[in-house]
Amino acid sequence: MKQAEFDALLKRGKLILDGATGSQLRARGMPVGVCTELWAYEHPETVIELQRAYVEAGSDVLMAPTFSANRIGLEMHGLADRLAELNAGLVAISRRAADGRALVAGDFATTGKPLEPIGPLSYHALLDVYREQIEAVVAAGVDYLAAETMLGIDECACFVEAARSVCNLPVTCTLTMEADGHLLFGGNVVEAVETLQALGVSAVGLNCSVGPDQLEAVVRSMKAVAEVPIIAKPNAGLPVMDEKGVAHYSMTPEAFAASMVRLSEAGADILGGCCGTGPEYIAALRKRVKS
Repeated sequence: MKQAEFDALLKRGKLILDGATGSQLRARGMPVGVCTELWAYEHPETVIELQRAYVEAGSDVLMAPTFSANRIGLEMHGLADRLAELNAGLVAISRRAADGRALVAGDFATTGKPLEPIGPLSYHALLDVYREQIEAVVAAGVDYLAAETMLGIDECACFVEAARSVCNLPVTCTLTMEADGHLLFGGNVVEAVETLQALGVSAVGLNCSVGPDQLEAVVRSMKAVAEVPIIAKPNAGLPVMDEKGVAHYSMTPEAFAASMVRLSEAGADILGGCCGTGPEYIAALRKRVKS
């Protein structure tokens, strides 16, 4: 997908993303503690059923389940030597699910490791980690690249540099943050918007974090300095852990959609759901936003 095509798509109205993947796969039988990317690769029909439900609900974009399929993430499960295979296979599964009715984005995560001098990871090492995975998903035919749940501006900048060294596809970045807009690795969302749009991202915003009912002021502050579209993909409220350690989210699809409308009015152009959301949340969101 060319940047001009991405821009034209947004000019037609709000872009609707999908909802959660990991928690939805667990609800469909994925055990706790396994490598999500390997399990998804080995259970393609389960992934296709979920993602087709998102398309039916109104998602314009499916995130391929490549989230932590980078060298650092896969090494934790002894799977680093299968990086190219897993990324290619996971993109192919999502393309089957989309069937030409939705875009497929390559999905990338934070490594969770702060960069030097605060943490153990050098900028150039992280650049190589992202470049390797980006090459794999681009070869598999994604429409654009989406970094999600990022913890700091520097790792986002590293991702953008890696992407630009590989391809000219649109690149989006979303960060997870505190309710007041501060980032977990330092800085805040306004600084993130200013920095990343200067680096040429196609859209920037937030995902995960808290519920949409707590983010209206944050979205407004981002929109005030934005020259690119703003993304909002929050959780279905704050999680409550049960005795088995499973997270439950309090917002109903209708309450989530109503709060997302307020984020849309505050300036968010690309909307979706993260933890605790599912196809019914996306259906409610699309109905409210498109009306």
